[in-house]
Amino acid sequence: MAKKKKTEVTWADRIFDSFVHGGIRQVAYVPDAGHARLISLCERSSKVRAVPLTTEEEGVAMLAGAWLGGHRGALLMQSSGVGNCINMFSVIQECRFPLFSLVTMRGEFGEFNPWQVPMGDGTARALANAGALIKPVDDVSRVVETVTAALTLAFSTYRSVAVLISQRVIGYKVWK
Repeated sequence: MAKKKKTEVTWADRIFDSFVHGGIRQVAYVPDAGHARLISLCERSSKVRAVPLTTEEEGVAMLAGAWLGGHRGALLMQSSGVGNCINMFSVIQECRFPLFSLVTMRGEFGEFNPWQVPMGDGTARALANAGALIKPVDDVSRVVETVTAALTLAFSTYRSVAVLISQRVIGYKVWK
């Protein structure tokens, strides 16, 4: 009888556990390779409802509604999607809804695509200008503790908090 291969626990698995323990019940996302494992875990879970979006700003509205309905949620997006949300972030700040965003970064470490660089470079500033508290992480050993602390911060203070996961963590693409 062949031995079953042990599945490696990744930072995405541990973030999913943080979501469940932190009361996250809805996850809004635009498909993204950097979030692929986490999205898959959310889609397969009976504890979390994963909702695919056509644009990231839909997720801001969806999660405001989730909060009003008594549910905590998380928005998963790539740094290029942050620019799509700027106008919707005013709802979060003005109404003082908590919003937890998990942003996979592009346009930084090892980027091959020049179109990703401007928004990658401006993501933290854009989020901060929209009233979000920014928690960057570029060390895989710090991802889970950063996410867990940011979840607490967002939902305890009714603030927008964004964790920015560096390309050093998610890996960078090579164009051949």
